[in-house]
Amino acid sequence: MKYIRLLSFIWLFFQSASVNAQQAIVLTGSNYPMQIGRNTEILVDSIGENTEKTIVKSTHFFVNPKRVFVSLLPQNNLWIKFTLDNKSNLYKHIISLQYANIASIDFFTQQKSNGSLQLVSSTGNMYVFDHREDESVVFNFSVNLPKDSVKTYFLHIKSNHPVELPIIIHSETSFVNTSLTQTLIIGAYTGLILSILLYNLFLFFAVRDRSYVYYVIYLFFLLLAQLTITGWTFKYLWPSHPGINRYALLFTSSFTGVSAAIFAIAFLHVKSYSKLLYYALLALLGLYAISFLLSFRAQVNTAYVMLNYTGLFGGVLILIASGYIARKGYRPAYYYFFAWFVFAVGRQVLSLRNLDILPYNNFTSYILYIGSAIEAIMLSLALADRINVYKKEKEQSQLEALNISKENERLVKDQNITLEKKVQERTEELSAALVSLKDAQTQLVDAEKMASLGQLTAGIAHEINNPINFVKSNINPLRLDIKDVFDVFSQYNSLHNVNGDVPAYKTQLQQIAKFQKDIDIDFIKEEIFQLIKGIEDGAERTAEIVRGLRTFSRLDESELKTVNIHDGIDSTIVLIRNNIPFDVHLIKNFGAKGDIECYPGKLNQVFMNIITNGLQAINAKAVKTEHESVTITTKDIEDDRIEIRIADTGIGMTEEVRHRVFEPFFTTKDVGEGTGLGMAIVFKIIDKHHGKIDIVSSPGNGAEFILTLPHSQPIT
Repeated sequence: MKYIRLLSFIWLFFQSASVNAQQAIVLTGSNYPMQIGRNTEILVDSIGENTEKTIVKSTHFFVNPKRVFVSLLPQNNLWIKFTLDNKSNLYKHIISLQYANIASIDFFTQQKSNGSLQLVSSTGNMYVFDHREDESVVFNFSVNLPKDSVKTYFLHIKSNHPVELPIIIHSETSFVNTSLTQTLIIGAYTGLILSILLYNLFLFFAVRDRSYVYYVIYLFFLLLAQLTITGWTFKYLWPSHPGINRYALLFTSSFTGVSAAIFAIAFLHVKSYSKLLYYALLALLGLYAISFLLSFRAQVNTAYVMLNYTGLFGGVLILIASGYIARKGYRPAYYYFFAWFVFAVGRQVLSLRNLDILPYNNFTSYILYIGSAIEAIMLSLALADRINVYKKEKEQSQLEALNISKENERLVKDQNITLEKKVQERTEELSAALVSLKDAQTQLVDAEKMASLGQLTAGIAHEINNPINFVKSNINPLRLDIKDVFDVFSQYNSLHNVNGDVPAYKTQLQQIAKFQKDIDIDFIKEEIFQLIKGIEDGAERTAEIVRGLRTFSRLDESELKTVNIHDGIDSTIVLIRNNIPFDVHLIKNFGAKGDIECYPGKLNQVFMNIITNGLQAINAKAVKTEHESVTITTKDIEDDRIEIRIADTGIGMTEEVRHRVFEPFFTTKDVGEGTGLGMAIVFKIIDKHHGKIDIVSSPGNGAEFILTLPHSQPIT
């Protein structure tokens, strides 16, 4: 940076060598607004060695060789001196410095009496905006100069940004007209960019193309950057926070470049056309990010230098990318190339103005606004053209689809006969398969009935075997006891043969008494009653089983009957009692009246399937407790219905199993242990009774089947 400053100073020195010494600026009143750049003297005070007391004696001033002094260096400390000679009839004049990004400006007048400087006003964007004497975004100083008076003025300028110093003298009328023109131009530019921004935002919601979002973001930062350069953002967005101005220009310029690169990548489909250009644009994004981060590390000089070169490199790179892709046949790239070319021309015009090749006027001052506005319009047209491209592609795809449809229609017509024949063959195959499926279904249902019948037969055999064995085991002891009693009777009958022989009679009685004692006749009498009672109990138990079997076995009854549902439940329990483990409690809570109209045998089959499944779920538990149970609860509910709840403390069901439990052929048992039709048959029987069945269950918490049945079946 020191070398750059030195070269700049040498260049300015040689530029000013051929210029005459400073002359007073003559105000005639006929040439307002008047630029006075070449009539000023400038001193570059890089190290800040001069003060308002020493500057008046400095011999290091040089005459400004250009209409507008421009310093591309970020850090500036400048003194500007000029003399006004008023030959007009105007008393009040306005000195306007038409550049907004200056941190500090001190305006001095030189006293004729002693040559010292008197501070008139201090301003700059390091101060709160409301402290300014007027509401202008640039810096203006009012001077009162009588006719034929001559006075020398000094401007002390400090800035963290590159500066350009167009100094213009106005009359009050020309100042108002110029301010109005500037406001109208900025307002028109802002309105145009906002209109394009909102239009493309609307298009995004219509077509859902991310390129529109990137373009809207680019327009936002472009507008923000342009308004920051001219000072309008300071006036309206952060007037009370002047510290933001130190970073605002770098921030908005960096993000404008970043959003431009992102938009170019997305809109031009750079990655699909050229990997090299794609990675170059990614590198451009990185350079913009680095320049922005450097500004926050107090390396403003380096950040500005990098930003300037990155902007130059980025502009050229985007032009190359859009031109290359346009040559590849992508039509929207032509719009993009032309838009960036116009913007680049605008920047070149601005550079030529700063080099004093072109004059400083409204056209050259606002060329960037003109260029960026044309660029925004062209890019918006490019995006709009993409809609036409999409429309054309859609029409082409629809035409292709129509042709394909016609071709398919022809093929369909050609193959109709073949397809109809195949459909007929397939129909015959499906009919045969349906017959086979019905046969298989019949076999499976029969298998399920046989499984139920086998389970029922095993229960009956076990239940009847117990009392029969009990009766059988009592018969032999009873036979022996009766024999002993008959032996006693025989010995008493032998007393008739004694014939009055008293001794023999007594001897015989003693032998009978001894025999009764030997056989314990009292125990035999008691045992006979007990054996008869056991035989009676066994016979009653057998009769009970037969009654339960008679109640349960009405499986094939096809007529509705009014029966007591509790009898059916009891008969079911009697027949499956053999399957109830000794450590499982069977609890009955019968709270309903119980009489319902139903198919009794089929409901008994429902009870047997559900209770048996509950017992199997309990047996499947890895760890059992002493409170395992199957609880059967009945109660009458509203709408003349009965509710039967059968709850077990088994392993429970997952949500998936609970939803599929009534599907035919679905089973959680091992292969060969179930057909998967038991619960499907249960559901069908309940549905036939116009009832419903619900399940409440979760893993580890058992299952509860809730059956709801009407007391009377509806007439169909």
